[in-house]
Amino acid sequence: MKKITKDTTIGEAITIDEGIIPILMSAGMHCVGCPASQGETLEEAAMVHGMDIDQLMEAIEDYIASTN
Repeated sequence: MKKITKDTTIGEAITIDEGIIPILMSAGMHCVGCPASQGETLEEAAMVHGMDIDQLMEAIEDYIASTN
């Protein structure tokens, strides 16, 4: 399985694990279905939305660890 990193695009991250959608939505990233999300990395989106990428990645990593 591919690993989700801060350099992974939103579209690719969702393809890797759709379970992260609620995490992104609760963080204020309602752009999960936006065409721009196909080319925007998690880090870029976090910056645009004024959120801490490290906290977002921690939430994603905690979710993934809990499902394995």
